[in-house]
Amino acid sequence: QPNALRNALRGRLHCEDGKWSIKLGGLEKVEGQSGTLDRMINAKRIIIAACGTSAHSGLIAKYAFEGLAELPVEVEYASEFRYRRPIIYPEDVIIAISQSGETADTLEAIKIAQEHKALTFGIVNVVGSSIARLTDAGVYLHAGPEIGVASTKAFTGQVIMILLVALQVAFHRKTISQEQLNTYCEELEKVPTLMEEWLAPLAAQATLMAKYFRLANNAIFCGCGIQLPVALEGALKLKEISYIHAEGFSAAEVKHGPLTLIRNFIPCVVIAMKSDPAYEAIQATVEEFRSKDAALVILTDVGNTDFDEIANFVIHCPHTKTEFEPLLTAVPLQLLSYHIAKMRGCEIDQPRNLAKSVTVE
Repeated sequence: QPNALRNALRGRLHCEDGKWSIKLGGLEKVEGQSGTLDRMINAKRIIIAACGTSAHSGLIAKYAFEGLAELPVEVEYASEFRYRRPIIYPEDVIIAISQSGETADTLEAIKIAQEHKALTFGIVNVVGSSIARLTDAGVYLHAGPEIGVASTKAFTGQVIMILLVALQVAFHRKTISQEQLNTYCEELEKVPTLMEEWLAPLAAQATLMAKYFRLANNAIFCGCGIQLPVALEGALKLKEISYIHAEGFSAAEVKHGPLTLIRNFIPCVVIAMKSDPAYEAIQATVEEFRSKDAALVILTDVGNTDFDEIANFVIHCPHTKTEFEPLLTAVPLQLLSYHIAKMRGCEIDQPRNLAKSVTVE
């Protein structure tokens, strides 16, 4: 994954005389229309249409665009979007996210958006795919072929591409300054190296945890804010490749029902980054889980000792900007799912009943 992220950033981050800039060819021109970037800057809102893992990266995009560019964002499952009568304006931008670029529901969502004269923008991995050809503009992940059905490097590739687009739009909307852009770009460039240096000790820790949780029948994943989509993605990965029933929740929502699921020894994975505005609420949720004798796995910042006496396992994540944290926090959840599936003897690359590209309804 570090190399996949480097490939995604290659040629897109530039520093000259201490000033950073972002170059995305897909934002430059739409033939016969005003430039894509201009239409995004002046958009009434952004609608993101995606399915599965791509929908989770779309939820991260919502936090990125609203937080950085101050643009309203709606995230829709493409499979739901196509079967209702969505209200779309010509000033809207529809972003379609797909690894394969062939997802049937997402393709239909694009066609609906084009009927309403909205700008369609694709974020895909496969060059020359149907979504890449159909949309008005877009960007490629350049993550390389992804063989396994359960998406890993394509997910982090989508997130990093979303962040690049959000930063570019934010800078031109003047919601972030040149100094802020410099800081963001410097930090983003460091992420692949941070991930690479973290992988070896992380893999050993994930293997140890997998030995404890390989026989579980259920698992809970929790996060807040920009980490909620990561929790949802972690639950999806565990379901996909280990066949363990897993659910993702907002840590602040657990008291509104899901707490009934918590009992002795059920694995509860909680993402608790100190940068999260809901950090205190997350701590309260962890205490609730502890009182029910759950098996706690806490993912938090390097140097944070708040959970050392509470959790069964604590994973310490390298420091980066809050908006970039999902790029790192997703990795231990992917590794944990992988090692659990391996120990259970599951087919990791080709899980039962699933296809890599969902090209039919």
